[in-house]
Amino acid sequence: MPNLQNPSSPADGYRGRFAPSPTGPLHAGSLVAALGSWLDARQNQGKWLLRIEDLDTPRCIPGADQEIMRQLQSCGLFWDEEPTWQSKRLERYKVALERLNELQIVYYCTCTRQSIVSTLEAQGVITPRNQEMVYPGTCRPQKIATHQDENKFLTQAALRLALPIDLTIEFEDLALGKQSQDLNRDVGDFVLRRRDSVFTYQLAVVVDDAEQRINHIVRGVDLLSNTARQIHLQSVLEYPTPNYIHLPLVLDEYGEKLSKQTLASAINTENTQEALKELRKAAKHLGLRDLPDGKATSIAEWLLAATQAWDRKIISS
Repeated sequence: MPNLQNPSSPADGYRGRFAPSPTGPLHAGSLVAALGSWLDARQNQGKWLLRIEDLDTPRCIPGADQEIMRQLQSCGLFWDEEPTWQSKRLERYKVALERLNELQIVYYCTCTRQSIVSTLEAQGVITPRNQEMVYPGTCRPQKIATHQDENKFLTQAALRLALPIDLTIEFEDLALGKQSQDLNRDVGDFVLRRRDSVFTYQLAVVVDDAEQRINHIVRGVDLLSNTARQIHLQSVLEYPTPNYIHLPLVLDEYGEKLSKQTLASAINTENTQEALKELRKAAKHLGLRDLPDGKATSIAEWLLAATQAWDRKIISS
């Protein structure tokens, strides 16, 4: 197992991944992310891994992970190594959290969502709907002490990462171009472990990508705002930073992101023709045109043509 503090650099070329949450079957939006990441890996003769992000167990649906895997296989999107489940990797996240604690950049936070809202409102800050609240630093101490023993970590308290002053992260998205985010202004100190002791997506995804030597991350643009946080964590933990590509979202009739929370319908992959219909819709959303559309076309033939047609430049056009 790679050293968490200094994972080995990618030694075997392109390594990408698809990381769905098992909160339901794949819908049109998640198929776009799966197909885009698969095509980018295949065009670059790389490996494509599958990771099940099942940390938030109350939201996970029993059997959804197996259904997602069945749907991917029905669409011809096969992975190259054994799938992983985040719920089986809790010790690895604990090790990373202990490392951050040793650096004296982690602190307790007992704030509730409502108390954060109240503090921000008192400062005249109103957070728009569907936008993340910027943490106002209520619980941040003047001096952060090291907790020498994990058993001393408080229960019923979140653990936040203390950000340096004036922290702006810049990176190049291979599809969208140069990106920049002021983490202090736009995010604030962010949570690594929740009040219910669940490790957050930000910490888990950074640890997983480093240990799996992922060097290309292709995912929906809804996750673009998380990227600066993850790059900062990679830097602090001395992990390499992958390349990033963010794909356009599939929206519903109201202009909202298509998701399981908005009751998005599962894709139909019961037979080859239905699976091909879903793949063609996903490819069209990604800007791919003039792909085989005959009834006699096999999924393997269609995917080969799609791989040859894949172009990162058309994603943002």
